[in-house]
Amino acid sequence: MSSFGRWRDQVGHTKTILGEKVREALASVLPITAIVLALCLTLSPLPVDILLAFLTGAVLLIVGMGFFTLGAEAAMTPIGEQVGSHMALSRKLWVVISVSFLIGTVVTISEPDLQVLATQVPGIPNAVLVGTVAVGVGVFLVVALLRILFQIPLQWLLIGSYIIVFILAAFFVPKDFLAVAFDSGGVTTGPMTVPFIMSLGLGVSSIRSDENAAQDSFGLVALCSVGPILAVLLLALKYPASGTYIPAVMPRAADSRQLGGLFLAAFPSYAWEVLKSLLPIAAFFAIFQIAVLKLSAKKVLKIAVGLLYTYIGLALFLTGVNVGFLPAGTYLGRQIAALPFRWLLIPIGMLMGWFIVQAEPAVHVLNRQVEEITSGAIPGSAMSTSLSLGVALSIGLAMVRVLTGISIFVFLVPGYLIAVALSFFVPRIFTSIAFDSGGVASGPMTATFLLPFAMGACEALGGNIVTDAFGVVAMVAMTPLLTIQLLGLVYQWKLNRARLAQEAEDEEIIDL
Repeated sequence: MSSFGRWRDQVGHTKTILGEKVREALASVLPITAIVLALCLTLSPLPVDILLAFLTGAVLLIVGMGFFTLGAEAAMTPIGEQVGSHMALSRKLWVVISVSFLIGTVVTISEPDLQVLATQVPGIPNAVLVGTVAVGVGVFLVVALLRILFQIPLQWLLIGSYIIVFILAAFFVPKDFLAVAFDSGGVTTGPMTVPFIMSLGLGVSSIRSDENAAQDSFGLVALCSVGPILAVLLLALKYPASGTYIPAVMPRAADSRQLGGLFLAAFPSYAWEVLKSLLPIAAFFAIFQIAVLKLSAKKVLKIAVGLLYTYIGLALFLTGVNVGFLPAGTYLGRQIAALPFRWLLIPIGMLMGWFIVQAEPAVHVLNRQVEEITSGAIPGSAMSTSLSLGVALSIGLAMVRVLTGISIFVFLVPGYLIAVALSFFVPRIFTSIAFDSGGVASGPMTATFLLPFAMGACEALGGNIVTDAFGVVAMVAMTPLLTIQLLGLVYQWKLNRARLAQEAEDEEIIDL
């Protein structure tokens, strides 16, 4: 075949994969879009310019997430697997520590969910918050990989980490920062970091030959969610949340040209921010390729193209979110909270939570990996239903907090205590998957729509935005810890029941 023919086939293959990723993104954005359209035609009408900006933003999100996930799959996953296996094979502890810290930091900086959250937190410069969270992920990625190499039980690391978190939160940190800190732990494990971190774990665990190696590859996301919480709690000692919350700017456009101008005017600034975020990843890969990897030119080109797709996708994603989605979510929250029956915030939030997690791309990735690792013992459908129940419950509780002003501690402390207690009774694989699921479930739609929705409702009710509205992501990250482990209890009960039935059947055969 000629070089032109190979190039044509490659382009056709790329188009096919991109089409699949765009369809996945469509499935992710479509449910929330349908709910918004239903609400704006019934309970809370939207001004036409805000509605059109929301729909335009939805299109940008779909296209952006399509490019982004394609790029992450083509670039982040191969880099993670290659770096993980080479790092572990080096057998040098200082290499594992320094390289994994650097990886965790640079990948987190480019996480779109974190970029969205940083723009909404008052009182802390965006770069400071993003940098602090990135360092937290880097430190705990080191801990997570060392856990795999030294076969340290996950539950004890989680117990120790959360004891430190809750002591800091209860006695040393201003209460205004609690919800923001726990939200930071949820947003860092998004579509950029999850595939990278999980592939890194698979690469490191691949050098082990024991039967628990594959199971120990889970748990990285769980530990990497703790680092940002600790980092932001420490940051709170310097920044006492003295800033003022600035409501989202509502898009105003008299015609279609002005509407397009809003997005065109915003795109260059977000494209520049994304470029600054991705450059460290590109530089890290280039140095590692020259010094260690020595991949073929074809593989390097594929990764470079993947980084380009990631760049295009992130720029489109952030533009669509900030110009279209955030304002619409905030406006809807205000409108529904102003209704005489404001309690509707709870069922509406639960409905959104159910459909949002059903469509999260990272959730589907996790479900597939779980089904493969467990050889079908944990079906993807059971995982999906458990996650949906957990997230729907968490959004309902988050709306209760918005309506009543109840401290987030009232839900988080008992929730994590029960989750840790369950870890002693369920199979170890379920604990790792459950804590990973908590980070994965809080994906792009949570930070880009549900958090602004809660903020708008809190603003209309006259509540404290920082203490009452923030915490939505944290609640979403907590409840899957319970529902997935409860699934583990059911699985164990069925397994024991089948074993007892088989033993009874064997005894009958012997008696005969």
